[in-house]
Amino acid sequence: MTSLGIAEFAIIAISSIVAVMEPFSTIAVYATLTKNMELGERNKTIKRSMKISFLVLAFFALTGHLLFQIFNITIASFQIAGGILLVAVALQMLNIGKTTPPKNSSEDIAIVPLAFPLTAGPGTITAVILLMSRAENIPESLLVFTGILAGILITYTGMKYSSRLFKLLRDEGLHVITALMAIIVLAIAVQFIIEGVTSAIPQI
Repeated sequence: MTSLGIAEFAIIAISSIVAVMEPFSTIAVYATLTKNMELGERNKTIKRSMKISFLVLAFFALTGHLLFQIFNITIASFQIAGGILLVAVALQMLNIGKTTPPKNSSEDIAIVPLAFPLTAGPGTITAVILLMSRAENIPESLLVFTGILAGILITYTGMKYSSRLFKLLRDEGLHVITALMAIIVLAIAVQFIIEGVTSAIPQI
């Protein structure tokens, strides 16, 4: 594949994973759940949740093709199903009145909801598997992991400096960014469905 093709895949992989991961929603939930915690406990929560998130997404990135073989799933059918799921994710992102999870211990919060379903949720897992199925060589596969790391790094940085971020953007700014991400996710979802249907038509 040409360098232009790799560059295009890099843009698609990184932007789609970051958009579906929706870091700002995770940051908002984190700031709410940890506002009464000590600094050391908050930092521990951030590191634990991001570590778990990376391991989960890396696992699905590496085992995506194996799952296809085990369950006899075609890439076309998974693209269509994944596209439909991403549509649901995008619509949920557009729902301003998102429910905030109840307060819990720092370790529980790191796993649920910060790692799952916020950072490594169904939508992000689906996007990672679909992107790996489209990767044609090792550099493109590595770009998927780059997208995972980029999303986690943005989320980590945002949670680390969440108090400053909220003062800068305020609620209105966060809503605008979330809405823009939702539109990107919806466009990606439609593209997945179109490609899946196009691939499936000759088999019907």
